Amino acid sequence: MTQLSVLNSIHQKGKFGNHENINENNLLKISEINNLIIFQIVQFKNSIIDSNNLIIDNLNLPKPLKVTSNDATRILWMGPNNWLIVSSKLDLLDSESVKIDKMNFALTNLSNSKVIIEIEGNLANEILKKGCPLNVDAMKKDDCSNSIYNSISFTLDFISDNPKKVRLICLRSYGESFYHSITDASLEYGYIAI
Repeated sequence: MTQLSVLNSIHQKGKFGNHENINENNLLKISEINNLIIFQIVQFKNSIIDSNNLIIDNLNLPKPLKVTSNDATRILWMGPNNWLIVSSKLDLLDSESVKIDKMNFALTNLSNSKVIIEIEGNLANEILKKGCPLNVDAMKKDDCSNSIYNSISFTLDFISDNPKKVRLICLRSYGESFYHSITDASLEYGYIAI
């Protein structure tokens, strides 16, 4: 089954905002990232298993506020004994669920309930500062955090520092409002929707 993007009717490709007379390489790039599996692993409170021994797609679970990743998969620390896995391997949940002890861990497929917007460019932090109270300048590659942007809760995943690339993950039901908040904040600098 193909998932219909929540942004399919509003995310139009092209250049927007203050983009005239600015080198295209210096413009922000905003895109929706889809065709990913997104699932959550939560360790039960009464579990006696050490979560440090859990391996997902050959990755250890990350430390607080960090991300572990390989070419296909990113594991974000979401809170104590709680991790979010985002992967381009669409069968990852099925393949990993047979390895995970269901008496100690809960797995939940969140793929249909999340929207991922990616911002790339040196001014990405400036966009985040317009609506997010976190000190995003202190965050770098493989950092993650939960926060709000104009009262919409979301997760930040810092993909790379050069070029600056950040993924913003929010609930699907807030996807359009969140997208408009991000793109409105980007108009001042100009952006390319890809």
